[in-house]
Amino acid sequence: MTTILVTGGTGTLGRFVIERLRAGGGHEVRELSRRSEQYPVDLRTGAGLADAVAGAEVIVHCASTPKAGADEVAARHLIDAARSAGVRHLVYISIVGIDRVPLPYYRTKLAVERLIEESGLGHTVLRTTQFHDLALTFARGLTKLPVALVPTGVRLQPIAVDEVAGRLVELALGEPVGHVPEMGGPEVLSLDAVVRAYLRASGKRRPVLGVRLPGRLSGALRAGGLLTPSNAVGKGTFEEFLGRG
Repeated sequence: MTTILVTGGTGTLGRFVIERLRAGGGHEVRELSRRSEQYPVDLRTGAGLADAVAGAEVIVHCASTPKAGADEVAARHLIDAARSAGVRHLVYISIVGIDRVPLPYYRTKLAVERLIEESGLGHTVLRTTQFHDLALTFARGLTKLPVALVPTGVRLQPIAVDEVAGRLVELALGEPVGHVPEMGGPEVLSLDAVVRAYLRASGKRRPVLGVRLPGRLSGALRAGGLLTPSNAVGKGTFEEFLGRG
C-alpha cells in the first residue's frame, strides 16, 4: 500500500485528486489542509507538517495562494519535511506561461518549480492552463457592471479540473520524471468569447465592448502567453462546463 499525501486537499483541484486516489483503492490517502480533521497543517509555518508527512511515499502538492511569496515559504517547509521523511516522489501542479507572463503570482510559481528541481527529491512537474472555474470567475467579474469592458486580444485555453486531477493521479502513481508535457484545454477562446458564453448560459444581458490595454502584461497575454495549443489534450469544453451549471 502506497501512502500518498495531497496538500490543498479541500481545494478546487485537491479534492478531485483525493476522490480519484481513494476510488482507485490500494492506497492510504492523506488529505492535508488547515481545515483537515486528520492532518491539519499550516504550510505557511510548517505546523503539523512533520506528523502529516511521516511515512508518506508520495506528495501531490496542490496547495497554493495568490499572496505574494507565500507559496515559496510553503514549498520550503514541504521540501524540508519531505526530505526528513524520505519521500520518494513530489508531484507539483504548475501553470502554463509562468515563464512568459509577468504576474507576481506566476513569478512565485516559477520560483517554486526551481526549489523543487533543486531539492534533490524525485519530482514531477505538470503545467496546465486555467481551469474552467477560473475562466468563469473572469467572466463574472467582467460582467458586474452594466457594460462589460473586455480586454481585446486576450485568449484562454480552459481545461476541466477533473481531467487535470486524473493526470496528476497517473503521475503520482508513476516514477518521478521531472517536467512532463503541458496540458491544455480542447479549445482556445478569446476572453470576449468566454464572456459571451457566460452571458448566454446565465441569461444575463450586457453590452460587450472591447478595450485594448497597454503594458507588458497585456502584451504577453495578447501574444498567447497563457496558451499551449500543441498540447490541447483536454476533452471538456467551457460551454459544456457552463451547461452543468
